Amino acid sequence: MSDQRIRFYQTGTFTVGNRLLDPSDRAVQASTARANALTSGHRACQGCGEALGARYVLDAAMRATGNQLIAVNATGCLEVFTTPSPETAWQLPWLHSLFGNAAAVATGVAAAMRVKGKPVRVIAQGGDGGTTDIGFGCLSGMFERNDDVLYVCYDNEGYMNTGVQRSSATPPTARTATTPAMGPERGNVFGTGKSLPLLAMAHNLPYVATATVADLHDLEAKVTCAMGIHGARYLHVLVPCPLGWGHPTDETIRMARLAAECGLFPVFEAVDGEVVSSTPIRRRVPVEAYLRGQKRFAHLFDGPTPDPRIARLQALADQNIRRFRLQPEVTP
Repeated sequence: MSDQRIRFYQTGTFTVGNRLLDPSDRAVQASTARANALTSGHRACQGCGEALGARYVLDAAMRATGNQLIAVNATGCLEVFTTPSPETAWQLPWLHSLFGNAAAVATGVAAAMRVKGKPVRVIAQGGDGGTTDIGFGCLSGMFERNDDVLYVCYDNEGYMNTGVQRSSATPPTARTATTPAMGPERGNVFGTGKSLPLLAMAHNLPYVATATVADLHDLEAKVTCAMGIHGARYLHVLVPCPLGWGHPTDETIRMARLAAECGLFPVFEAVDGEVVSSTPIRRRVPVEAYLRGQKRFAHLFDGPTPDPRIARLQALADQNIRRFRLQPEVTP
């Protein structure tokens, strides 16, 4: 198909896959030569952010490695909806590990490729439950050994596959099956959980980054950068879940964008434990604009006055904006 001039209604948008755009502005999915590593026919929910994120991550990694790639997948939503036995939606060498040992299995695969002298790279991937909780020990070991693996966490902020239970990536005040909206402090409590990107930085990894499915060019660029580096690397991708978050299925991208624009999910890159760049917030929005679109936070707005914990969440977002310099005029 020959290139065509861009029509006026196709500019100034968040479009990344349109083949009418200049080739330099297109995403990998707009190319007919894409790997399509995660193909159609899987059983993800409509609007699944994880399916979108995984497709772009794997295709970008395939392109960066000349299709010399093996993926190791922890148990979780991504594994379940892509491999209902005897079917599979994966079109690359793919291994299913246990819930907690994807990093260890990937380490073994990378070691085997090295011993065999094959230039094959390895990605390990899992959700926030299999990464921040169950698999954290194996992941920390991979980080300490500086094994040549890129670990990708698709963070939907809960154990969505098993009924929307709380994980250590679940934000404060969020309603889940194990943090119900009842009692004196409804939803998940403050002071719990952990930040895996910061813990990865504490291991002095050669590369750590965060990304969202709202900016697919940024996601692809970070995967490409990570695959150009050897050693242990970590990529943390925010992937909204309509089922667990309680937002419409066509609002997934908007939710991811609002998470970054309010400051609750900082988007940045770090090298050797130090932040080297961050994605500035172009249109800052209050945290409330992000919370109101999700049923998991509905209890914060069901009273005669806003819940005072909204202000505490805003303070967390403001802290992120200062810490990661997400707005030029804001200093630490």
